[in-house]
Amino acid sequence: MIIEAVRLVVTLAFTGIGFLVGNSVPDWFPNSEMDPDLAIVLGALIGAGVGYVLGGLFGRLVRKGLDRAPDLAARATGPQLFAGAFGLLAGLIVGVVLSVPALLLLPPVAGWPLAALVVLILATAGSRVFAARSGDLLAAAGIRPARPPGASGANAPPSYLVDTSAAIDGRLLELSRAGLVQGEIWVPEFVIDELQGIADSGEKRKRRRGRRGLDVLDAMRDVPGVDLKSTGESPAGFTEVDAKLIALAAKWGATLISTDHNLTKAAALRGIKVLNPHALGESMRPSVVPGDRVEIEIEREGTEPGQGVGFLEDGTLVVVEGAASQVGETVEVEVTNAMRTSIGRMLFAKTGL
Repeated sequence: MIIEAVRLVVTLAFTGIGFLVGNSVPDWFPNSEMDPDLAIVLGALIGAGVGYVLGGLFGRLVRKGLDRAPDLAARATGPQLFAGAFGLLAGLIVGVVLSVPALLLLPPVAGWPLAALVVLILATAGSRVFAARSGDLLAAAGIRPARPPGASGANAPPSYLVDTSAAIDGRLLELSRAGLVQGEIWVPEFVIDELQGIADSGEKRKRRRGRRGLDVLDAMRDVPGVDLKSTGESPAGFTEVDAKLIALAAKWGATLISTDHNLTKAAALRGIKVLNPHALGESMRPSVVPGDRVEIEIEREGTEPGQGVGFLEDGTLVVVEGAASQVGETVEVEVTNAMRTSIGRMLFAKTGL
């Protein structure tokens, strides 16, 4: 319906312009033998044809914009909506004033459609410009806008930015329940989209990880002291999720929560505060030192001949010499060495004698 309405307005405007051009042909070409009435008809027909085509294209653009309006409104803040509405009103007033010459100088068949286009364009421009500078406009009016994400202040709660890996890891939920991570926790929509893409994967393991991440974020909404929020802001000029997260964290001054080793290192080098639940868990888990004896299940063979690999209950990887033939068995081993790597702590052991 909106496409046809816009097409009608544009077609009328171009028909009026074609009528004026056809009516002026005898004045422009006084020696022409063309019938003045025929020139007017041809001008109007050509203008109507051009207006019909351009009106359809313009109408589709308008409909596309209107279809995106609910999503844009959901992502916009209250101050932006308020300033945008004020800008729309200002644009309408300015558009009406500037369209008066068109109504006075042009015939009604061309003047009214042209005036409608002027009002529409200025109203749209006004709303977008005012929404983009909502903070400055409200401050000039003496109105204090809502605190933006990551804004600092004496009474401002801590602000965190969650990465996909941290949501999948799941320890963030336990940290929040324990009161170690409280306040505003922001999840960008591009992170939610990435989690949804992983959850819809054809690979069973990836699908399970994606669903776990979505379940963790959903459960955090009910944790006391946690204000979980989403944001549609996506820094321009970046395509990778990691680059967008670093840009947002730097802009907001927020703490980035991630278990991605490369991402946390890159963020730390840029002066961004980082919380790695995996590293925190490593520092808090009970220490197993060389000489201790533990029971583990040998899950698979190691990379070297004769080695078996198992895991402690906390996930620590244990490489056991001489256990390659005991895959699937639970054995008692003696820890002989420990090593800390970029991915966590690794133990070396031998089977008990």
